[in-house]
Amino acid sequence: MNDEPRTTNDEPRTTNAERRTSNVPPADLLATIVAATRRIVEVRLAAEPLAALAERAAALPSSTGRFHTALARLDGFNVIAECKRRSPSRGVLRENYDPVAIATGYAAAGAAAISVLTEPTFFDGSLEHLAQVRAAVDIPVLRKDFVVTEYQLLEAKAAGADAVLLIVAALRPAELKVLHDHARRHGLDVLVEAHDAKELSIAIDAGARIVGINNRNLRTLEVDVHASETLIAQVPPDVVAVSESGLKTAADLVRLKALGYRAFLIGERFMAAADPGAALVNLLEGCVNTEDTKDTKEKP
Repeated sequence: MNDEPRTTNDEPRTTNAERRTSNVPPADLLATIVAATRRIVEVRLAAEPLAALAERAAALPSSTGRFHTALARLDGFNVIAECKRRSPSRGVLRENYDPVAIATGYAAAGAAAISVLTEPTFFDGSLEHLAQVRAAVDIPVLRKDFVVTEYQLLEAKAAGADAVLLIVAALRPAELKVLHDHARRHGLDVLVEAHDAKELSIAIDAGARIVGINNRNLRTLEVDVHASETLIAQVPPDVVAVSESGLKTAADLVRLKALGYRAFLIGERFMAAADPGAALVNLLEGCVNTEDTKDTKEKP
């Protein structure tokens, strides 16, 4: 029996055995993923030179501001709903993974935007998933990956993304600034992710207009929602704050919105549900009900 899954021609092969063992986080998971990402980019670059990719990306219109506008709305709960087949912490989340069906369900349920995992080795993602979702929905789409080169920005643009994720912990401050500026130049919004006060300061200094506070430590996978509660005070009022990871209930979203968060990135909670779109509907309805109850109690 062949132990190698099907892969696209531009991605290094990963055996099933390697996938199973990768469920156990290494000492520094982030460094491991970044190293794997750099190897994958080298393979893709050899298959399609930067100039050719840049030409494909430039043929698509700029969508600067679409993602930012969707998250900055004040009239509801802006959820970035995620399409993700597996994670290093929990393994396979969804055996029958259909990103298009999931994404269309999210859009119909009222998602502000959709996040699509494109990292292949640890998350079973692909750029093809992103392109398929882009073709199926009208709301903004985020490329969720470990972006460390301009090449990946151009890949995102060519696949139809409106925004990309940049992780402060994966980049030196100078690299973050350069990639952030390149992304904006290529017509992409940028979600800059931080986990602690130092990283948040670096994100702001880089010019981030959208900051994600990840409650998960990407080096250890530990989750602490208090990170969002603690760091919101350091986010400037003109920057859109997004809380990420570990959000489970409507009460979590209501509490964090009251603190100043404009949007919430949620993935595993939906991926574990039989119907991710229905799970989003229930969460949003719960937010409205929780908010109404809170307002009623606060009235004299």
